[in-house]
Order: sequence, then C-alpha cells, then structure tokens
Amino acid sequence: MKSKSMDRLGLAALALALIAPALPGWAKDGGDHDEHESHARLDGKDERAQIEPNAGAWRPWVISSGRDYRVAPPPGHKGTKAELRLLAELMSHNDAQVQQQIAFWDAGAPTSWIDLLNARLLAGTPTTPYSHRVYTYVALAMYDATIAAWESKYFYDRPRPSELDHKLPTALPVPNSPSYPSEHAAAAQAAATVLAYFLPVEAQSFQSMAEQAGWSRVLAGLQYPSDYYAGLDLGRRVAEQVIAKAKADGSDAVWTGSVPTGPCKWTGTNPGNVTAANWTPLLLNAPSQFRPAPPPPCDSPEVLEETATVRNFPRTFVSNYKAFYWQSPEGLAVWPYRYADKWIFEDRLDQNPPRAARAYALIAAAFFDAFIASQDGKFTYWYIRPHQLDPAIVPLFPVPNFPSYPANHSTFSATRSEILAYLFPQHADFIRAVGNEAGESRIWAGIHYPMDNVAGKQLGKSVAEVFISWAQNDGSQ
Repeated sequence: MKSKSMDRLGLAALALALIAPALPGWAKDGGDHDEHESHARLDGKDERAQIEPNAGAWRPWVISSGRDYRVAPPPGHKGTKAELRLLAELMSHNDAQVQQQIAFWDAGAPTSWIDLLNARLLAGTPTTPYSHRVYTYVALAMYDATIAAWESKYFYDRPRPSELDHKLPTALPVPNSPSYPSEHAAAAQAAATVLAYFLPVEAQSFQSMAEQAGWSRVLAGLQYPSDYYAGLDLGRRVAEQVIAKAKADGSDAVWTGSVPTGPCKWTGTNPGNVTAANWTPLLLNAPSQFRPAPPPPCDSPEVLEETATVRNFPRTFVSNYKAFYWQSPEGLAVWPYRYADKWIFEDRLDQNPPRAARAYALIAAAFFDAFIASQDGKFTYWYIRPHQLDPAIVPLFPVPNFPSYPANHSTFSATRSEILAYLFPQHADFIRAVGNEAGESRIWAGIHYPMDNVAGKQLGKSVAEVFISWAQNDGSQ
C-alpha cells in the first residue's frame, strides 16, 4: 500500500515540473543564483560549528573527486520562495505515518542501509553468494555520494528552509550544514542503485525506500524538494561508477583448475571461494602482498602437537556456544557493523553523515581485501584440515569447504577489529579482544590449528594497516 508521503512526493514532482521553467536557478546558464557563488554565509551561523565544512575535499574511494561530481546550481531567489510555499503546503498534511517515516530515516542513510543488509543476513534472506561484496560496494557508494554532496553543499552554501522562513516548523533539529543537495537522498539513491545491481528482482523496492528516505527530509522541513531531486541524481551518477568497479573486480570468474593431491593437502571437491584469490583488491598491491610463510609439514612435531591441542581442547558449554555464535551470520558478518552502529550513536556521529559513511566504508573495504588475501594463502598452500589429518577430531559443526591455512575468521576478525580500534580508539582494547575470541573459537570448534589462527591474525593486521594508512591521509584529519 502506497503511503501518503509517497503520494505527495509525486504531487511535488508534478508541481516542480510545472514551476521549473520559471525557476531561473534550474537554467543551464546559471540564471539568478548569483547569491550562491559566494561561500560566505549570510545567516550568522558559526562556521566552527558547521558539520565537516571540508568533507567535500576528502578522498573518495571510486569517483575522481567530489568536485568532479558537483551538481547543477540550486534555484535562485524566486525559485526558492516558490519552493518554500510548496514546502509549507506539503508539511501541513504530515500525519502520524509521515512522522514515523521521518523518525526512522533520521538515523541517516549509511546506518539505515547497512542495517538493512544486516537484517537480511540475520534472516537468511539471499544476498548473493558473497554478501561482503554487497556491503562493500554499497558502503563505498554511500561514502562517495556523501563526499560529493558535501562538496556541492559548501560550494553553493544554500541556507536551510527554516533559515529563510523562521515560521516554518521543522520535525527535527536543523543540521548545521547547507541544504543543497540532500545528503540523505544522495546516499540512499547510491545504495539503492548498487543494491538493484546485485539484487535486480528487488530493484523497485530499493528505489521506493531511497525515495522515501530522501523525501522524509523534505517533509521534516529540513530540505527543499530541489535538494531532494539533485541528491537522487547525484547518487545515481556515483552508483554508476561504483557498479562499474564491481563489474571489474574479477568475482565473476569461473574456476577451471583442479584440487592438488599429495601429502598435507586438503581433500575435497568444489572448494569455496577459490576464485577470490585472484580478485582485484581495493588497496592491496596484489592478493599475495602479505601472503603468510608456508606452514610446516603436517607430519612435523610442531603440527602434530598443534593437532593434539585441537583434539584435546576441553570443550564446555561456554566455549561451544561462543563457537556457534562466531559461526552464525552475526559472528561471520554482522558484528563489526553492530559495534559501529552503537559507537556512532554514542559519539553522535549519526548527526555527521561524512564521518558515519567513512566508518562503514572503511570496515567494509578492509574486509573486502582481507577476504582476498586470506584466499590467496589458502589456495597457495591447500593445507589439510585438522580433522582430515586426525580422524579422532570431531568438529563442532560442518567444516567450511576449503583449505585450512590461514584461518579466514582470524584474518577477517583481526582486520575489522583493528579498523574499529582505529575509528573508535576508546574501545580499542575491547574490540581487539572481541576479534581475538573470534579467531580462537575456530580452534575450540575443531576446524583450525593454532598456527592457522596466528597466521590469520598477522595477515589481518597487515591488511588493516594499509587501510588505516589510507584513512590517515584521506583529508578527514
């Protein structure tokens, strides 16, 4: 059932289409928007309190720069006055359903769309064979769209509607940043477009959500309809570049190799993730940049001792439920975003779209490269699993269908915990302990040797260091 707010969205689109020819700001030649050429604010706001006025110059992940994606100028004086009248009329019809939508989307585009992915994984809803790719490209698209939106915001410096019409009620506190274009619309449209690429059957649903997210800021009185439309267009343009990058990452390769045989080799068929060893990383020079040293021969005293450690681990109820947790969708994929959500809200970064988007993008992007690096090690060595070496070892749950060394979970958890420690240093010790437990749980479950965990942790930290170095030089300092 279509909501009243979405019905009014269509009416507003028609209204804008009718008045657009009379809005000089929509003209290609610039019309009467001279007042937007100056960066100096006319409303007396404290520049120091503004939200990330330099974020438009931060380094994006995919697009060339925020400036290269600058949107067309906003409507000028006459057009803005017409929009203010239209905005007041739209808001006069807000009901409880609209207020609920406004409150829901106020969490911010990055958080809302990442949480949508979290909910899908926890519910077991299909999200492609490699859900972490979806997280990655959605997060990168939202970040780049936000950076591009911020560049245009502070270039045009359009005051918020209530700054020009002090009688205009707002449903939420007014953000201390320029109005045009809508960052909610830009990031939401970027996310929806990327999701539609991965999950085309659900494209219309994602599009409706993006429109509702962006339009909620109009109905809240925080932005003009033209801010919304410019944001949607910007989000689409950014998403196109992100999708092009996704198409070229090598993840569509078909494996034509064969499982090697011999002493100490993993045994099995159709190994999972085997082509990922040759995907194109985002920042690593190559999948093998941090390849672990070869593992010892499986008949060496060292490995026999490690095998005994796995076999003799004293399982308890606590160790078992923790091992099962770390094998669950939450433990495999969702937990870093849960902690990011919590700490973003505690630090009020939900009110700082560039910072929030940056956090999610760093977590997802680092995981993407860590995944590639770990598969490089696995399918270089094809090392035998503990239960294959010693049949007396009974794994707690089905063993993932790929080689043992290094441990995926240890690699991924080390990478993501290090990124979280960088982003939220006050929680560094805690989150590193969380990541360490994730890796240790694979020994408790009987599916990895301790040396798999050690190699994975080091690999994960090395990958994280590359991304932290990138982040320390992305212009956000």
